[in-house]
Amino acid sequence: MGAHPRRAGGDEVSPRAVIIDTDPGIDDAVAILAALGSPDFNVLGITTVAGNIGIATTTRNAGRVLALARRGDVPVVAGAVGPLSRKGFDVAEIHGSDGLGGVAFPEPPTPPRPGHASIWLAETLMAHPIGAIDILALGPLTNIAQLVADNPDATRRIGRIVAMGGAIREPGNIGARSEFNMAADPEAAEAVLAAGLPLTLIPLDVTRKVRADRAYVAALREAGTAASRAGADLIAAYFQTTTGGESRPLHDPCVMLLALAPELFGCEDLPLAVDCSSGVDAGSLEPAADGRRPVSVALTVDGAGALALLADLLTRRS
Repeated sequence: MGAHPRRAGGDEVSPRAVIIDTDPGIDDAVAILAALGSPDFNVLGITTVAGNIGIATTTRNAGRVLALARRGDVPVVAGAVGPLSRKGFDVAEIHGSDGLGGVAFPEPPTPPRPGHASIWLAETLMAHPIGAIDILALGPLTNIAQLVADNPDATRRIGRIVAMGGAIREPGNIGARSEFNMAADPEAAEAVLAAGLPLTLIPLDVTRKVRADRAYVAALREAGTAASRAGADLIAAYFQTTTGGESRPLHDPCVMLLALAPELFGCEDLPLAVDCSSGVDAGSLEPAADGRRPVSVALTVDGAGALALLADLLTRRS
């Protein structure tokens, strides 16, 4: 890793302890590699959830990404095998049958840690000072909803959650108004939004403005680090599995970028609820009418700045 950042007076800044909750997933893998490349993060572990593909594959993929980054010290803990109360989606046509677009990754050197992600989350939060750990959520919020339900004392110790999900003024990507992560488990998303936690939500309104084109992919590949080459291959796989336009949105990396550089994003506080109906808008966001705590919602982004920061993280040399 590179040197830790320093304050103006020269004092070293301690990296922020984070847990990544994820369903890798092409853009999840890019986001994880970016987080591992940042000296500002101390990644305590990766918890996995079924989402883009089944739990066995998302868990294996988390281990594979760590193996590429040579970070076998970071534990992987498997979590929810499906939504709280409904059938999940399978988007293998986007992410490939292996979840990583067919991009070659080494196999995990060690198996995932025994136990369930929500239990490990609770134990880890209780073992650290209140507010010391942030959760970076890249997939459906099932694991966090289980934590909220099963261990409120541990839940209250979370520093903040930064989550990719939802659509405010943009159309959805799984329905007319619904975004994949929210629609994959609307009940879980609603439980987390209603819990009053310090939460920043990054919807499609922002993630669709952070777009990698083929020149960006070529520059990553040219940089020649393991992370940048893998990032280039992963984004290139998006071009193979999706259609339309000359660039592709990098949804999940926006979570890491906002946590590292909030000045790149413009946020508003909005009281939001999740449509938990069985209709076509299930998982869509709507104004909350119950007086709940607003969540911070990213609505604008410096796209060029975000892409530059992501490239910097992926091209850092140890």
